[in-house]
Amino acid sequence: MSSAPSPIGVFVTPVTPLQQNCTTVWCTATNKAAVIDPGASAEAILGEIGRRGLTLDQIWITHGHLDHAGGAADLQERSGAPIIGPHPADQFWIDGIPQQGKMYGLPDARSFTPTRWLDGGDVLTLGQTDWQVRHCPGHTPGHVIFFHEASRFAQVGDVLFQGSVGRTDFPQSDHQALISSIVTQLWPLGDDVTFVPGHGPISTFGSERRSNPFVSDEALRGVPLERPASGPA
Repeated sequence: MSSAPSPIGVFVTPVTPLQQNCTTVWCTATNKAAVIDPGASAEAILGEIGRRGLTLDQIWITHGHLDHAGGAADLQERSGAPIIGPHPADQFWIDGIPQQGKMYGLPDARSFTPTRWLDGGDVLTLGQTDWQVRHCPGHTPGHVIFFHEASRFAQVGDVLFQGSVGRTDFPQSDHQALISSIVTQLWPLGDDVTFVPGHGPISTFGSERRSNPFVSDEALRGVPLERPASGPA
C-alpha cells in the first residue's frame, strides 16, 4: 500500500565559503515556497525554485550570522518576498553583516530589517502548511528553528548538527543556554524528527540522542538544565 504524498517538499543549496545549508521548503498542495537562511547565491536559489515550478512566498531566517542571512536583502529585492525572523535579540548580528562580509570575502552581503520578527510559540503559514517557531538561544541569543509537525521535519540552523552542536564562542553566545535549548525545545518534538542543520548532513533527533558526544542522553546524564527564557536577551 503506497503512503500518502508528503505535504511539504525540501531541497538544500549549499551557499557561501562556509557551505551553509540554505534550505527551501514548500507546500506541495500550492507550490508556495519559503527559503530558509539565504546566506548568498540568490540568483541560483531563484533559478532552482523556478525550475521546480515553485513560487517564492517567504524568506525565513534562523539567526543573524552572515552565512545564514547575508543574502536575504538581495533575495527580497529580487523576489518581493517578506523576510521573517529571526528573534529580535539578533539585531546586532544583522547590523554587522556588511563587516562580516568583508572578512569572509562576501562584499555584497547586506544588513536588513525583517518584515516580521519572531518569538518562541509563533506559527508561520506557508500555503496550506503550518510551521512552529521555537526560540533556541545559545549559539546566538535570537536563534529560532522551524518545525513542521505533520512531516516530522525541522530546520534547526546552527543549534544542532550531526555529531556536534553550535559554537558558543561568539559575542552573547551561551553554552549552557544552547544545551538547554536542545534538550527543552528540540528533544520534546520527538526522536523521529528529521532535521536539516545549518551545515553538514541531515540527521534525526533520535540519532543525536543516542550518539552525539555533546548532547546524547548518556552525555547529559546528571547535568542540570534550565529552560531558556524567551524574549529579547
